[in-house]
Amino acid sequence: MANHKSSIKRIRQTETKRVHNKYYAKTTRNAVKKIQTSTDAAEAKEMLPKVTAMLDKLAKKNIIHKNKASNLKSSIAKHVNSLA
Repeated sequence: MANHKSSIKRIRQTETKRVHNKYYAKTTRNAVKKIQTSTDAAEAKEMLPKVTAMLDKLAKKNIIHKNKASNLKSSIAKHVNSLA
């Protein structure tokens, strides 16, 4: 167990951030999976900008790596274009 006030506070802050980051990462993963499994071109085209924005925000906040975000955006864009 931590002995300093600052380390106890840091543990609390880290746990709060972990839960927050987990929620947004999971929400984005679900959105990416939904768009990748989509067979409706109109729905996929509508979702693409929203999912791309979600990935960009996660990368900006260092929740996921910027290259991972880029690879995911590329793969979902390919999928949406193949539906059209």
